[in-house]
Amino acid sequence: MSGSPAVRGRFAPSPTGPLHFGSLVAALASSCDARAAGGQWLVRIEDVDEPRSSTSAARSILAALVRYGLRWNGEVVRQSQRTRAYEAALARLAAAGLIYGCECTRRDMEAAPRNATGERVYPGTCRGLGLAAGALAQRVRVGDAIVSFTDRLQGRQAQDLADDVGDFIVRRADGLFAYQLAVVVDDAEQAVTSIVRGADLLASTARQIHLQRCLGVPTPEYLHVPVAIAGSGEKLSKQTDAPPLPADPVPTLLAAWHFLDQALPPTRPSSADAFVAYAVGAWSRSRLPPVRMLLAPRV
Repeated sequence: MSGSPAVRGRFAPSPTGPLHFGSLVAALASSCDARAAGGQWLVRIEDVDEPRSSTSAARSILAALVRYGLRWNGEVVRQSQRTRAYEAALARLAAAGLIYGCECTRRDMEAAPRNATGERVYPGTCRGLGLAAGALAQRVRVGDAIVSFTDRLQGRQAQDLADDVGDFIVRRADGLFAYQLAVVVDDAEQAVTSIVRGADLLASTARQIHLQRCLGVPTPEYLHVPVAIAGSGEKLSKQTDAPPLPADPVPTLLAAWHFLDQALPPTRPSSADAFVAYAVGAWSRSRLPPVRMLLAPRV
């Protein structure tokens, strides 16, 4: 449509291990969704948690994406190089009176109630204490915000942040910035219009929208695809020792495409590039299974 902003999608892996099947599903879906709309697809390395991140894992992830035919637009952004941008965002929140220092420890939080997903809900212990920032964690006030949005696959979502999350951390006590703040700042600066990722991140979306509103930046569209789980019921992840992607990309790309319930090509593609060219043209959001978890195939 004339005058519409160009579609910009992104894939933002954490470099704590090699790319695995679950990551490939998210990368393939986000790439095809952006490319099918005639847009750009960006890659960002989310190494804001530097102690857990590895430069060798980042190199491995980027090499795997290329090997699997998933090429990105522009330069790769690395969160570890964007501290000043996060500091500026935190300063804006502080100037608006939206954050406060928190001295609660992990042990303190063990007594806090849990929400429906098992996450602890911060009870506001330090909210009125007027603690100086110093070396303390920083939390953003959620007030009575009820955040609602329509996910392009999962449908209408709503979250009462005070009841479901509580005031949440935007900078940790060790000085590292929290994922929630970093991802909002990065998506805004990169002009990301459409976020396609795993449904395990659906619960954190309301927090990100709250921060977008606090910082006065646009809210992208969201689409949360099913998460690949192992036979044990656990999400495939680096923490659960999900195996790295095989050297031969085509069978695994076909398995990921089938996992997303997309129409398989009539003949076996000759290469990863040939498969991706087919996939962009065949991508259909309406075919995606609207569930949050699916058993991963053996590949």
